[in-house]
Amino acid sequence: MVLQIVIGFVAALLIAYAAYRAGSLSKSGALGALVEGTLIFGLGGWRWAVLLLGFFVSSSALTRLFGKKKAALDEKFDKGGRRDLGQVLANGGVASLFAVLHFFFPAADWTWAGFAASLAAVNADTWATELGVLNPTAPRLITNGRKVERGTSGGVSAYGTLAAAGGATFIALLAALISPLPLLFAASIALAGLFGALVDSLLGATVQAMYRCPQCNKETEKHPLHKCGAPTVQIRGWKWLNNDLVNLACALSGAILGALLAL
Repeated sequence: MVLQIVIGFVAALLIAYAAYRAGSLSKSGALGALVEGTLIFGLGGWRWAVLLLGFFVSSSALTRLFGKKKAALDEKFDKGGRRDLGQVLANGGVASLFAVLHFFFPAADWTWAGFAASLAAVNADTWATELGVLNPTAPRLITNGRKVERGTSGGVSAYGTLAAAGGATFIALLAALISPLPLLFAASIALAGLFGALVDSLLGATVQAMYRCPQCNKETEKHPLHKCGAPTVQIRGWKWLNNDLVNLACALSGAILGALLAL
C-alpha cells in the first residue's frame, strides 16, 4: 500500500505539473490536483486513476476547443478556464472522499459507484457549460422556462442537455469498460451524473449568489468587481453559495445517487 501511494504521488505530481504548464491549472489548482491525485491513485488504484484522467482530459480538451466561443461570455463566469484550488476541490473533492472510503471498505461496490457518479456529474456539468454556448437559440431558465442570456447560471438548452448526457455517459461507459460490473452499472452512473448536473442548474437558477454590474447592466457571478472594474451588486441567492460550492453540490448529489443505486 505504501508503494502504491508513493507511485500515486509521483504520477499525480507529473500530471499536475503538466496541466499547470499547459495552462489548465493555476499554481493552487496544481497543488489541489496533486493532493486529490495522490489519494485517488494511491488509495484507489489504476482503475480510479483512469476514470479521473478521463474526466480531466475530456473536460480540459473541451475548454481548449471552445475557449474562444466561451470567451465572449467571460463577464458571466466567476472564474476562467484555468482551474484554481477552489475549482479543483469542487470537482474532485467528493471523488477523493470516496477513494478514502474505498480504503476502509475495499470490498464494497458502492464506493466505486459513488466515485464514478461524482465524476460523471462534474463531467456532465463541464460538457454542458462548454458545449451549451453553441446552442443556436437562447437558453431558458430551468425553473420557469424564461429566456436568459447565454452563460446565465441555471439556464438550460437542447445542446447543453445533450452535452450533459454525453459527458455523464462518457464517464459511465469508461467505468464499465475498466470494471467487472455489468453494463446496467453504466446506466445507473450515467443517470446519477445527469441528475447531478440538473441539481447544479437548479441551484444556479434559485439560490446561487448572483450579481449585477451597474455600469455594464449585466448579470454576473463575479464579485466584488466585474470584468470592467466596477463593484457588483447582489441581486439574488445566498451570498455564501458561489459557483464552486454549487459544483461541489453537483458532485455530491451525483455520488449519493450513484452509491444508492449500487446498494
